[in-house]
Amino acid sequence: DAKKDHDHIYGCIIASGLNQDGKTNGITAPNLESQKELVESLYARKQIDPETITYAEFHGTGTKLGDPIELESLSAAFAKKSKKKNFCAIGSVKSNIGHTSAAGTIASIQKLLLCMKHQELVPTLHVKEPNQHFNFQDSPFYINRENKRWFTNGDVPRRACLDSFGFSGTNVHVVLEDYTEKAESSKEREKQWNLFVLSA
Repeated sequence: DAKKDHDHIYGCIIASGLNQDGKTNGITAPNLESQKELVESLYARKQIDPETITYAEFHGTGTKLGDPIELESLSAAFAKKSKKKNFCAIGSVKSNIGHTSAAGTIASIQKLLLCMKHQELVPTLHVKEPNQHFNFQDSPFYINRENKRWFTNGDVPRRACLDSFGFSGTNVHVVLEDYTEKAESSKEREKQWNLFVLSA
């Protein structure tokens, strides 16, 4: 529909999923096993290789409780399919604009699509020391601290995942991909009509 209407396509959602923790330690406490289960099942169902994901937009509120759980859950889900280390940059839009509550996830999607449009990864701000409760060196992730070119991974378009969770344990995970326009066939070009405006 977007192509037919000549709308600009910023990116494509190729996978999305959500689940619910059930009972947890508190309304704001995330659950490691639920988050891990969501990512693992989504990647298995959609046959997504984690190594094709080169950027991960984290919920990343900068808390001692939530961040290590999110890091551990995604790291375990990635490690189930890949043993590669430090290949996926991570960041959070919250370091740039703060926590926008209910608008947090859509702000993260807008950031991802702008990064895809400009083919650049922007830095995560205000990170002096990595979280001590997570071993980055033995994980698929590294914190992106600089503005840099976002290269494609071989034949796979730029691909990123977005992780988010809300009050009472709702977890969401989305995988987005850069849209690459395929060349039109000559048959498609023949069907196009153009309006020629002639003065009366």
